[in-house]
Amino acid sequence: MKHPYEDLPATAFWRTGAVDGDATGFAGLHRPKFTITPDTKVATAGSCFAQHIGQALRGAGIAVLDAEARPTTMDETICRRFGYGLFSGRYGNIYTARQMTQLLQDVAQGTVDPRFVWPKGAGFVDALRPTVEPDGLASIDEVLLHRAYHLERTAQMLRVADVFIFTLGLTEAWEDLETGRVFAMCPGTVAGTFDAASHAFRNFTHAEILADLHEIRAILQRFNPDMQVLLTVSPVPLTATASGDHVIPATAYSKAVLRAAAGEAVIQFNDMDYFPSFEIITSHVMGGPWFDDGQRTVRPEGVARVMQHFLAAHGLSALPPADQPTSPPDGDISDDDADLICDELLLDAFAK
Repeated sequence: MKHPYEDLPATAFWRTGAVDGDATGFAGLHRPKFTITPDTKVATAGSCFAQHIGQALRGAGIAVLDAEARPTTMDETICRRFGYGLFSGRYGNIYTARQMTQLLQDVAQGTVDPRFVWPKGAGFVDALRPTVEPDGLASIDEVLLHRAYHLERTAQMLRVADVFIFTLGLTEAWEDLETGRVFAMCPGTVAGTFDAASHAFRNFTHAEILADLHEIRAILQRFNPDMQVLLTVSPVPLTATASGDHVIPATAYSKAVLRAAAGEAVIQFNDMDYFPSFEIITSHVMGGPWFDDGQRTVRPEGVARVMQHFLAAHGLSALPPADQPTSPPDGDISDDDADLICDELLLDAFAK
């Protein structure tokens, strides 16, 4: 009597799919549920590793949306410092699914909560994206005005997006106890003041992240009922953990939970897909090691390997350098592999 394993393809077995596979190819590593073409309007968000995806797509001639174009007179290096062109919105790094959920809720409602403004030096910053104005703004009213504009422009961008690519980075976050609002950075690290009576550490569970992914999908499809969602998990380890655990098992927990939640969401919805950037960088059969000497930053060769698989799965390839846009549409800018804007790295300054 035949059994199910007799008719499985070579990719289903470790020896033929991994050991005997070509590390530069690994046919079938990613079989997209939906394809990205030069006509697809793509939006990106997530942790700092997500910046690579936008760069690779632009280099392949894909229309990566940009809600907030950089000022034409501003130097590109300065633009990056102020959060322009890193993602499809000037929302900065979004590390957790809860942070993404709450941003989309704000975008859908178009409301700005005046409580989330932090002092920084002589100025003020948006507590929900504290590094996009690194020098701060002159007043609370100016911060609120900037945020209202940011939400309006992000809403306009989402209405035309066909595919939303979200890179999950962390399970750990800091929460405002009164409202449940989570922050990209712990209060007091880059701006604001930490208050143990007002701020609490959260380490989100699989169930919580899965629920957030459901909500993210639902809100995105309110902007465009046909929008598809592509999830990835950042392979970059935690810079620091407030969980009480050693940073190594804390990182393993975060990545395992994120990967499991993304996998379950993709099983549940045909319009959600997953790309294995985490597996390409961290699996021992993929030709690495792909991290630099600090064991945290992914080397350019590792990034290139991830993007090679991503583009090939969608039938795309990088354009010749002469054909790549020098000034991408809508003021978007090209990212340098070695110079990602990663807010979380600021935590390293507190290491003893």
